[in-house]
Amino acid sequence: TLYYTPVESGFTFERGFDATPVTKSGLHGRKYSRDFLRSVKKEGFGRIVTPVDERHYIRYNGDDSFAFASRPTGGGGVLVARYSAAAKLGQSGLRHGATIETESPIVQKVFGSTRWKIIDTGGGLRRWQMDCYYGEDEPLGPGKFMGRPRATTFEYGYANARIMK
Repeated sequence: TLYYTPVESGFTFERGFDATPVTKSGLHGRKYSRDFLRSVKKEGFGRIVTPVDERHYIRYNGDDSFAFASRPTGGGGVLVARYSAAAKLGQSGLRHGATIETESPIVQKVFGSTRWKIIDTGGGLRRWQMDCYYGEDEPLGPGKFMGRPRATTFEYGYANARIMK
C-alpha cells in the first residue's frame, strides 16, 4: 500500500472537495479546508500553502488535535519520498531500520524505487504489509480518492520482497 503527504492547494470546491474552512484544536484559530484536515488525519501529515512560524506542515496528533510541523516524520525520523516505509513491527526480520527490496515491476513503475527502509509504523497495517511513502502531492480526487496522490491511481499491490539488512 502507499501513503503520502497531501498538499493543501489541491483541496478546492472546483475539484469537488468540501473546502469549507474549519479550525481544530492545536491550529490556533487558523482555518483549513475540511477535507484537507480529514486527509491529514488519515495520512498523518499535510503540506500547507502558508507556513506558520516557518513550519510548512500540519500533523495529526490524535484525539482530533493537530499541530504545526517542520517536516513529515515517522517513528524514525524524517520521511523520505519513495524510500521510507511503515510496517507492523514484531514480525521475523521486519524491524525498525530494516531495508526491504522487491523486484516488482508495478512497485518500480509507481514509485520509481524498489528499495525501502522501515522507519515508521502503521496502526492499521496487517501482517507482512508494507506502507510505502510516496511523498507530497495533491489528492487524486474527493471521497475515497483523497487517500491517493494525484499522480497515480495505485492503491495496493502484492509483491515478494526480501529483507536486505
